[in-house]
Amino acid sequence: MATLVITVIGDDRPGLVNVLADVVAAHGGSWERSQLAELAGKFAGIVTVDVPDSRSQALAEALGSLGGVLETTVHLVGEDEPAASAPSGPEGDLLHLDLVGNDRPGIVKEITGILAGHQVSVEDLQTKVVPAPQAGGDLFAARVRLRAPAGTDLSTLRQSLEELAAELLVDMSFDADDQPEWE
Repeated sequence: MATLVITVIGDDRPGLVNVLADVVAAHGGSWERSQLAELAGKFAGIVTVDVPDSRSQALAEALGSLGGVLETTVHLVGEDEPAASAPSGPEGDLLHLDLVGNDRPGIVKEITGILAGHQVSVEDLQTKVVPAPQAGGDLFAARVRLRAPAGTDLSTLRQSLEELAAELLVDMSFDADDQPEWE
């Protein structure tokens, strides 16, 4: 069985997921994990698909022919690479960070700089900018699921994030992620 990682982007319209799912199913593929979203009028996402080895090349070619509807990129996960859908048993603490504050350039850069400095991986990042009620301007909101390596000093990480939150004048919550992961 081959695992394909497929990225897609195109102008948003109804039926795009179905177009993709039809091609996957027609080649005997099994849709494993995905993250798909509409952003700024574009539909974009990433999907992992398991497909019989003998059909992986044909599926990749069929996905390439969707260029009129969706631009796709296909990556075959090799035997020496962990598949995105395979439980890889990551070690360390799963954490959750929420942040809300006045929007300004550089917020994501500042947050990810601290995380990288502590060797913390971003597993999922969702952001949005919304009008601020009664204040004028916009609010930036972020939800982040993180993986801290075993042995990470979580109190030092928390202190660094709290100092940044104070500097950026944003509200932040940081705690253990009690949301179960889909494996």
